[in-house]
Formats: sequence, structure tokens, C-alpha cells
Amino acid sequence: MLVVGRNGVGKTNLLESLHVATQGFSPRTRQDAQLIRFGESAGRIVATGARTEISITLRHGQAKEARVNGARLPSAESLRREYATLVFTPDRLAVVKGGPAARRAYFDRVLGRLFPARAGVPQDYLAALAQRNAALRRVQFGASDRAAIAPWTEQVATLGAELVAQRRATLASLAAGFAERADELGLPSAALGYGSEPPTVEQLDERLARDLERGTTSVGPHLDDVQISSGDRDLRQYGSQGEQRLAVLSLLLAEATLLPSAPLLLLDDVLSELDPGRREVLAARVAGMGQTMITATHRSALPVEPAQIVEVEPGTAWS
Repeated sequence: MLVVGRNGVGKTNLLESLHVATQGFSPRTRQDAQLIRFGESAGRIVATGARTEISITLRHGQAKEARVNGARLPSAESLRREYATLVFTPDRLAVVKGGPAARRAYFDRVLGRLFPARAGVPQDYLAALAQRNAALRRVQFGASDRAAIAPWTEQVATLGAELVAQRRATLASLAAGFAERADELGLPSAALGYGSEPPTVEQLDERLARDLERGTTSVGPHLDDVQISSGDRDLRQYGSQGEQRLAVLSLLLAEATLLPSAPLLLLDDVLSELDPGRREVLAARVAGMGQTMITATHRSALPVEPAQIVEVEPGTAWS
């Protein structure tokens, strides 16, 4: 499906609504209040398919309410376990050009989608880390002794080793597809690098004095980074914006082929910086990937005939 319209008429809002309806959260913000129209106290998104209707209700000061065919879900985020949706937006360039935290968060979400049984590993590690940091601060302020830190040190080492292993497995699964998609889009020799080692109890104990002084844990996968490169160039530092866009798009396409069922692809303004040849490559690639929605300002941006065209005007949309 091709969604066309002038800049600022709401094409991105349409894609964002579909992401919220199928994943339970916005790819743009974690503040639900920003999803409600200015001046209104509530908002609602309804997505209807052949046999399914999903609704999301948002109210100021309250948790989102999600329903599937009328049945209320425990949380809106439960939707992501039922539906696979991958999104490309210009702000996703932060995966490449942003700091390490943006990459860790991105690849940990990929981990959860590719290995659902291990989806809780990043959260389990962060929970243990928070407990160790709290124990460090209690000792720092004289409210506890060092013995209280040891159990959490063991947990951080154990869960940290598991998280490092799962991240490595995630990157290994993505590597070949990422390199292939990047190469066909004009980004040669693309690779993912993760050279971090799992933390050990010995390492954590060696840094205990420093950690006590600062009140935080100074070693572990919460500080790791993933390198996204083309040849010998780290694309964060030495990639152009166009190359960074290609890297993010290649990651998304690589992941899409690994999921057990074809995902819904939401591609916002993905064509604007691609030359005609690369647009053709992308169009051919997504044609076999299930449902795809692409936004553009003109119909001519897509070099193939879409199955459906949705024209968006301020406040309206029709096909």
C-alpha cells in the first residue's frame, strides 16, 4: 500500500496509529499523552482486519486500554506478542547515529522478537542491576554492609552473561541478511560487531571500591555497544546520513525475513533519499514480505504499481 500526500497532512500519524494498534506503543514517544489530540482528554485507535478488530483507548493520566475482538488484554504491550510490526521512520537513524543506549535498546527489542522465549532476559538483567546499584548506595550511605552486595553481584554476573550470549545470537542471526540487503541497496561490506565479554564476579569485585564511590555498577552489558559498519568505517562516526538510512533499512529487512510470520512493514519517507535504482530494489524486496505500507509525497516515488493507494488530505484519507 502506498500512502501519498503533501508534507504535514498526517501520513506519519497514520503509520504511528497502526504501530500503536499492533504493538501497544508509539515508535516516536513513550509519553501516551502526546498521542491524544490537543485539547482532548482521550483518543481511540481502531484497526479492523478480516477476522480481527483491535482497539486502543488512551486517556490522560490512565494506562492504555487494549482490546482484541472486544476482549480486554492485560496490557497494551501484550499486542507485540501477537502481532509482528516493523517500522522505519527518519528518527530511527538514532539506531546508527545515536549513542550506545539507542543501539542496545534496539537490538534487545530485536532479541525479543527473534527469540520470544528469551525476551525477558534484558529486563531480568536490568532488574538485578538496579538491585545491585541500590545495595551499593545503601552501603555508601552507611545503611547496610558490603555483604548485602554479594548476592546481587552474582545475579548481575549470571544474567549479564546470559544477556551477552543472547545478543551475540541475535547479531549472528541478523549478520548475513543485513550484509545482503545492505549490499543490494548500495552499502557494501556491511557488518555488525559486538566484541564485549560477559561480566564475571571477579571483575565486579575488583571494581567494588569504584562502584561504591559512584553508587553504580561500572561493568556489564548495560554499558556495551554494537558497531554498525561498512568496510572499515564505523557508520556512526564516518557514515553519511544516506548510508545511515540504508543501514537502518537493511536491519529492518534482515529481521523481517527471520520472523516466523510475515510482519507488517511500516516504511515512512523511506524513498526520499533513494535513487531510482535503489527504489526498484526496495520495491522488489518488500513485494514478497507480506503487508507493507509506504509513505511518499507523490505516486511516482514508488517505481511499481501498488496494490492500493491511500491519498491523505488534512483530516481525511481515502483510497
